[in-house]
Amino acid sequence: MDRLKDKVTIVTGAGSIGPGWGNGKATAVLFAREGARVLAVDINAAAARETEQIISGEGGACVVFDGDVSNAAQVEAMVAACVETYGRVDVLHNNVGIAELGGPVEATEESWDRVMNVNVKSIFLTCKYVLPQMISQGRGAIVNIASIAGIRWLGVPYVSYSASKAAIIQLTQSVAVEYASQNIRCNCVLPGFMDTPMVRHFVAKGYSETDVDEAATIRARLVPMGKQGDAWDVAYAALFLASDEAKYVTGTQLVVDGGLTCSTVSP
Repeated sequence: MDRLKDKVTIVTGAGSIGPGWGNGKATAVLFAREGARVLAVDINAAAARETEQIISGEGGACVVFDGDVSNAAQVEAMVAACVETYGRVDVLHNNVGIAELGGPVEATEESWDRVMNVNVKSIFLTCKYVLPQMISQGRGAIVNIASIAGIRWLGVPYVSYSASKAAIIQLTQSVAVEYASQNIRCNCVLPGFMDTPMVRHFVAKGYSETDVDEAATIRARLVPMGKQGDAWDVAYAALFLASDEAKYVTGTQLVVDGGLTCSTVSP
C-alpha cells in the first residue's frame, strides 16, 4: 500500500465504455488505493462518476473532470482544474484510445483522422499542458498506454490503430529523452490481448463478426499463457511506472501480453 502516497494523478479515460473494468477505471481505482489523489477524466461524465464513487466509497480522494482530451482548450482546462484542486500534478496517465477496423484501402480518411485524434493527438495535448507544470515542480511521471499492435501484426487489419500505437511509443521516447534532465520520466505500457469493455466494443469484432465470446476464445488460444489479460494487469504495470520504484526507468515499453510478442505462433 501507499506506493503513490500523497501524489496527485490525472487519469484520462478513467471511465469504462461498458460494464466491467476498463484499463483507465482499474488504474484510477488502484492509484487511489495506493494513496494517490485522482483527477478522473473522461468524455463520458457518468462513467467517470462511477469510478469516483468507487474511490470515494473506499475512502480515497477523487474529483471528476468531464472533458475531451483531443481538444486543446479542454485539456488546458483539465490541467488547470487539477492544479486548482490539488495544487500539483505528479503523475499523468494517458489511457484514452479507440480502434476502428480496416486496412489502408478499406479505412476511410475520416476513420483514420478520428483514431489519430483520439489516440495520438490526445497524448500530445496532455503532455503539452502538463509538462510545464511538472517542470515548475522539478519532477513528474507520465505513463502512456500503447499496445503490442504498435510493434507487431495481430491478425486483423487495424491500420490506424496500429499506426497510432506505434506513434505513441515514439512520442513516449521523445518526451523521455527531452525531459530526463528535468527529473520527468515518461514510459508506456504495451498491453496484449486484454478482455476489457473497450476491446469487446471496438476490437473483438475483428476476430468474430457475430460473437464476442468466440472472439475472446480465439484470442486466448493465440497467447502462450492460454488466456487474455484483464484491466488489472495493465493497471499494476502502470502503477509500477508511476511510482518511485521506477525512479530510474524512463523511455521504456513495458509489455504486458502473456508472452504473445515472443511467441512463434502468428495470429
